[in-house]
Amino acid sequence: MKREIEYQWRARELMARHGFRNTRELVEPLRERGITLSESQIYRMVSQNPERISFQLLAALCDLFGVEVNELFTFTATDARSVRQKHVVGSGENTARFVDTYQPVRARILDED
Repeated sequence: MKREIEYQWRARELMARHGFRNTRELVEPLRERGITLSESQIYRMVSQNPERISFQLLAALCDLFGVEVNELFTFTATDARSVRQKHVVGSGENTARFVDTYQPVRARILDED
């Protein structure tokens, strides 16, 4: 069975908790920890859920905010159930219109002489 993993990136929340009002204020503290990123890269990293992140950046953010990794992001894993759609003949929206407009053709019976 497949598992679906969803995560919530909490960098923006931690920034606010530690008095950082915008992402520009993170440039210098990260540079002091050996991370050189542009303002736009930091903005994207904070405002979006990052698909990939280096361990150095992760460790620098944890050190900067004074938190553990599990406080920087939270995740949930659930079983993904595949839902099969049953295709039933004679059901659906189009069938109702078809039934209303259908006119049967009169059958003709021929003698075999």
